[in-house]
Amino acid sequence: MSVEYLKKAVLTSKTDASETTKIVQEILDTIEAGGDEAALDYAAKFDKYEGDILLSDAAIEAAAAQVPDKLKRDIEFAHANVQRFAEAQKETCQDVEVEIIPGLVAGQKSIPVDTAGCYIPGGRYSHIASAIMTVTTAKVAGCRNIIACSPPRPGIGINPAIIYAAKVCGADKILAMGGVQGVAAMTFGLFGLPKANILVGPGNQFVAEAKRILFGRVGIDMIAGPTDSLILADGSADAEVVAADLVGQAEHGYNSPVWLVTDTRALAEEVMALVPKLIDDLPEVNRDNAAAAWRDYAEVILCDTREEMAATSDAYAPEHLTVQAQDLDWWKERLSCYGSLFLGEETTVAFGDKASGPNHVLPTSGAATYTGGLSVHKYMKIVTWQRATRDAAKPVAEATARISRLEGMEGHARTADIRLKKYFPDESFDLTADAGA
Repeated sequence: MSVEYLKKAVLTSKTDASETTKIVQEILDTIEAGGDEAALDYAAKFDKYEGDILLSDAAIEAAAAQVPDKLKRDIEFAHANVQRFAEAQKETCQDVEVEIIPGLVAGQKSIPVDTAGCYIPGGRYSHIASAIMTVTTAKVAGCRNIIACSPPRPGIGINPAIIYAAKVCGADKILAMGGVQGVAAMTFGLFGLPKANILVGPGNQFVAEAKRILFGRVGIDMIAGPTDSLILADGSADAEVVAADLVGQAEHGYNSPVWLVTDTRALAEEVMALVPKLIDDLPEVNRDNAAAAWRDYAEVILCDTREEMAATSDAYAPEHLTVQAQDLDWWKERLSCYGSLFLGEETTVAFGDKASGPNHVLPTSGAATYTGGLSVHKYMKIVTWQRATRDAAKPVAEATARISRLEGMEGHARTADIRLKKYFPDESFDLTADAGA
């Protein structure tokens, strides 16, 4: 491969990873031991909030009244799209029944987890869309209890639009608590809530670390790092659109990588000239985040061929992958490592982030090499079952007894022996393990 870096990152998403494990573990241990009171102490310390933790129906209605009708319609539109896509996903979770051998029938069954804990960020930005993405999919999956948890603003509470979105999408309880304490409250079943079986949704490094530590005693969607995005663009791409898309994702945070991979030097150079101007035109917080991300983490990579471009993209395994190039079907078939794919200029990551339908909770930091994003399937347990006639059990028991003895697991072998003796008392069987045969 002939790959040239016109801009090379000076940092990676792991370069400045904070040593948060000790802090998070201490908070989790304290809350597990101290229960509601300990969680409230941390809420007062970190959230600087001492209002109601569990929102009442009256509080939810009051919040909804503060949301402009136009925004309500937008939330409802996005919810309907995400719901429609999630329902289509659920249809792929089919129960299965197959006769393995005559008389031995096995199958799989899809069962939703009982309680989902949906974390909705509300710090630097109020992630209304995360409420839509996490709560809607849990509802479609069939979870009986859905808890929405979001950090309140000091002295104010949760953003009313987040509350409205969570309620519209099907949240049963809304918890005004952020960070590790919010994750702990859902996991440990504080404030009278059922214990969560799965935790989903994005969050800062402390939320991510809490989910990582708790994984095993509770399920999680994924361990998420800073959001990242890659654009594949050829000479047919519009440099202004490409630049705007890069900046739009860089504003997520100072350590959010964005990458441009192209086979056209002129396009790359034009984009590199446009990006700083677009960043300078953003509001202050957005500008500071995007400027730092572009300066320290962004890369512009020049390749000779589209195959080299595709191979480079697969190696990065981006969370968001946009293709602004000719022959979109070729790219769709060739690319294999990404969280979500955006084909053509007519779609963009922001559409997926907010309203188009597929979920925006996606694998970051190269995790797209082994997993996809949040979906209905994450809330489903695919379990198996089997039943057999006595005749069908006969050859299975014989094989089981011999394999078990070869492994040295005599107790296992005898569970097969006893059935053969009971079901076929007049027959004799060679159930010895003969490793040399």
